[in-house]
Amino acid sequence: MSQPDQTTHFGFRDVPLGDKQTLVNQVFHSVASRYDLMNDLMSMGLHRVWKDIMINTLNPPQSDAPFALLDVAGGTGDIAFRAAKASGAGFHATVCDINENMLNVGRERALLQHLDDRVSFVDGNAEALAFPDRSFDGYTIAFGIRNVPRIDLALKEAFRVLRPGGRFLCLEFSTVEVPGLDRLYDLFSFKVIPPLGRVVTGDAESYQYLVESIRRFPKPAAFADMIRAGGFSRVGWQMLSGGIVALHSGWRL
Repeated sequence: MSQPDQTTHFGFRDVPLGDKQTLVNQVFHSVASRYDLMNDLMSMGLHRVWKDIMINTLNPPQSDAPFALLDVAGGTGDIAFRAAKASGAGFHATVCDINENMLNVGRERALLQHLDDRVSFVDGNAEALAFPDRSFDGYTIAFGIRNVPRIDLALKEAFRVLRPGGRFLCLEFSTVEVPGLDRLYDLFSFKVIPPLGRVVTGDAESYQYLVESIRRFPKPAAFADMIRAGGFSRVGWQMLSGGIVALHSGWRL
């Protein structure tokens, strides 16, 4: 339900909290078909390394032991496919995304990679997951949590659907703290990425939002506190590529 009396920072703009999801949906509706191409161009291919680190950290069983993964905001299937290829026969991933365009791209990719029997796609909201309590062994979300209007609700839902012993992993852009790299990163983000988005997808404004939203996301220690408030234990994070991204972790114990 919308809460028009509340506001959230959308990029560098303040908008009603209830409107943020609509705006985010418009962004990903616009870029869905070329989302993965833009990820390659924006990160110079590094997003593939970061995602591989995430899957290595998840460490799904390579045996026939059952393992159920929920990948939230992962519509194109990138994380789920990586996990499936690293796992044994007992693995199954459910990709949950609020954007049908992204899910359709993921379904097509699953068929092409012959992974449609191991990866399912479901339309759903991270703030109110339509899954029973204690349904999954792992929960992943890559570059999606900062687009959730009420992050605290999403974290509580992640905790709810994980089984005891289940792991929460969140890959998200973070704060560059390497002198010199921070200025280069800002220059690339604001002067290169939006024009690149215009050339590749015909949409500069969506990528302007994406780079601005990174600056609004909490710093790692503050986000770790939010994860703990969601119920998780043994919370920590790993900085990657000089702080461009961070891999956050928590356990349901």
